[in-house]
Amino acid sequence: MDLATIGGLIAALLVISIVMIMDGGSPLDLLSHPSAILLIVGGSLAATTVTVSVKTVTKLPIFIKQAMTTNKFDVKESIELLVKMADRARRDGLLALEEDCKQIKDPFMQKGIMMVVDGTDSSEIREILEITIEQTRSRHKVGIGFFAAAGGFAPTFGIIGTVMGLISVLKTLDDPSSFTRSIASAFLATLWGLLVANVIYLPLSGKLKAKSEEEIHLRYLQLDGILAVQAGENPRVVREKLNAYLSPADLRAGEKAKPEDAKGKKAAPAVSEKGVANGA
Repeated sequence: MDLATIGGLIAALLVISIVMIMDGGSPLDLLSHPSAILLIVGGSLAATTVTVSVKTVTKLPIFIKQAMTTNKFDVKESIELLVKMADRARRDGLLALEEDCKQIKDPFMQKGIMMVVDGTDSSEIREILEITIEQTRSRHKVGIGFFAAAGGFAPTFGIIGTVMGLISVLKTLDDPSSFTRSIASAFLATLWGLLVANVIYLPLSGKLKAKSEEEIHLRYLQLDGILAVQAGENPRVVREKLNAYLSPADLRAGEKAKPEDAKGKKAAPAVSEKGVANGA
């Protein structure tokens, strides 16, 4: 599970609850009018459904699961594997990578190395892998766009709920005892629209976008590494080239870990990343 996503959602709800209590209210007041919740959640999802295909709607549980789970990416592991392959290719030739390729669990990396073994031209390898990356980005945009659109519709449905509530208020002007309660109910719809948009929909869209960029970053690293292996570059040069994708903090962390690795730390396993859109 992605603790940042779950922790952020819980923290936002706690902050809202605490502020309501400090203002003399109660978090239970938010649940006092289920009709407002139904209008905001149901209405925003229904309106968003109009903008996408049925296939996209059926993937909604997958999008939520992707936002709630952690990407199983290890950039450093990919670098180590590519450097190892670069060294093997320089010593034994590209054909020697065929057996190693069968051990790679990441489909993207496996496809790239297999094309290298098959003698595919470097320009064709780049073109094919870049198309693969862009198609991955396009698939990710579906989930990102869905929640972004829902985040735009939710406040609007909140206003619709408020207007509907105010119409009911005007009908009860002759009953002062229910007037205040009706006003509160009317504005509760606007509050729910803002809450659902800014606590659920838009954060989920942002999380999916961040996860997408994380995977795309890794894929371009792997692409450069695969082409470097094919070109027969020196393993040290390959490492320096791929290290350019790491942040300074990650580089410092890697340098501190080297002495431990030299003492017999278990070697890194084969790459086994799974893209966030495998099910999408």
